[in-house]
Amino acid sequence: MAHIRIDREGAVGVITIDRAARFNSLDVATAQDLRRAGLQMARDESVRAVVLRGTGGAFCSGADLKYIASGGEQEDLAYLTPPGRDVPAGFGERFKQILEYLHSTISEIRRAPKPFIAAVDGVAAAGGFGLAMSCDLVIASSRATFEWAYGKTGLTGAESSTFLLPRLIGLRRCMELMLLNPRIGADQAVAMGLATRVLPVDAFDAAVLDLAQGLAAGPTRAFGTAKALINQAAGVDRLDFHLDQELQHLARSADGDEFREGLRAFFEKRPANFTACAQVDGGGGGHA
Repeated sequence: MAHIRIDREGAVGVITIDRAARFNSLDVATAQDLRRAGLQMARDESVRAVVLRGTGGAFCSGADLKYIASGGEQEDLAYLTPPGRDVPAGFGERFKQILEYLHSTISEIRRAPKPFIAAVDGVAAAGGFGLAMSCDLVIASSRATFEWAYGKTGLTGAESSTFLLPRLIGLRRCMELMLLNPRIGADQAVAMGLATRVLPVDAFDAAVLDLAQGLAAGPTRAFGTAKALINQAAGVDRLDFHLDQELQHLARSADGDEFREGLRAFFEKRPANFTACAQVDGGGGGHA
């Protein structure tokens, strides 16, 4: 696994997204490897707690827009395409190929009968934001930031964010994040209910591991049952259905004019001019 590392510290499993040059964003191969690591750690009974982290002062920035814009790697994209068929064109199809794996990882995290801890040291944006929110605890370093970010490029939101955020912080706060897209610092994230606690940068990794080892030494079977009951009370049994809805809507938005303009603006480092976009229903442009 080129950009995903799995380590063991006793009964604690550590999954590291190691793609710092791209802010730990996910192309298809990295998303596929993250899914493999997530399943392995969730289902290995000797692993009693799991830490999910990034490298290089970032947690995860979601899908790799450079990879999306370039059309992706055909060998990777063909993995989910039936034999004998060409990989469909369009930005939406590229997102689908990444989100199929990432959504499966998120579903596994929520179902896992053990604690998953997101160790957010740096930026967690878009899909990285959703990935962090899917974990049971979110431990932020003092330099951590959280950002919805989808609207910057004309996307609708995915990676569990539209499902979990209303449950975590309420409808009004959720709408604020979606419409105004503030960049939220670590202390504010704790106050809002997005994060569990803040730890200093210089002792962050060691402190998170110490927390995870404390959980791993606890009654993990009881934790797992209580987690399942809390999931049930919060309606998380509908998560998989909602993830599929998120995927379909984001893919359609990715094939529309707003994303095409948002993607250009992203690489040109300027604000997007969405008012100049044609009004389209269901998307018809934006092919790579």
